[in-house]
Amino acid sequence: MEKVLLIITAAAGLCAVSSLPAHQYHFVYEQMNMTEAQSYCRENYTDLVTIDNMEDVNLLTSMVDLNRMIYPTYSYVFINKTMTWTEAQSYCRANHTDLASVRNTVENQRVTQVISSTPEVWIGLFRDSWKWSDGSNSSFRYWNTGEPNGGTENCVAANFNNSGKWEDQHCGQRRAFICYSPPVSKKVVRVRLMKKSSSLDLNDPAVMEDILRELKQKLKDKGVDGDVKLSWRKQSDGKVFHKEKETEKKTTKKRDEL
Repeated sequence: MEKVLLIITAAAGLCAVSSLPAHQYHFVYEQMNMTEAQSYCRENYTDLVTIDNMEDVNLLTSMVDLNRMIYPTYSYVFINKTMTWTEAQSYCRANHTDLASVRNTVENQRVTQVISSTPEVWIGLFRDSWKWSDGSNSSFRYWNTGEPNGGTENCVAANFNNSGKWEDQHCGQRRAFICYSPPVSKKVVRVRLMKKSSSLDLNDPAVMEDILRELKQKLKDKGVDGDVKLSWRKQSDGKVFHKEKETEKKTTKKRDEL
């Protein structure tokens, strides 16, 4: 009997139980218009950021001046390239998850921390009865005094020169923006295999690849699909599989009998 450690990396949503953060925020320093930023976030992350409450505001604000950092909520990526709101959305969706949705002051502080030199960045809110880019139903608002001031300014930028407060602006203006994406979970699982043939070398790369392929199919059959990556963990001697010692066999058998 051989045993080995298997590393499973997967999106948090695939785990039945997870202590992972809900989101990762991505500040995109490349300035885009709203459409470009939204597309970018949706293609590369999830969407433009959604801001739910003052904790989000403070979180994003606290993230200013950091290029990239992963926090207990989302990981924000600041794109230092000016785009319109629509361009920023497209960019986030293409390269991350989406424009950042900021739901509380903590997230707002963290978004602020990843801001570099530009004070105003696109987030995921736009006018259509003010909807978030990712479709979330957050009713939190953090408008600057006198905002929104109507007209044809149908997209929203957070001004981190003013505590991350929001301003409605023309969607064609080019600004940096914030995307978010789900976190990734990594689990190490011990696998015990029984060889049917004594001549089979479980440490053969082709054999290990076949085992991974079969394990992934079994996960898929059980409804665990999506961005799941399996890999073997090598031991100090460079091998993956090792024969189980007799004492370990007895311990395992006793545990199975309990």
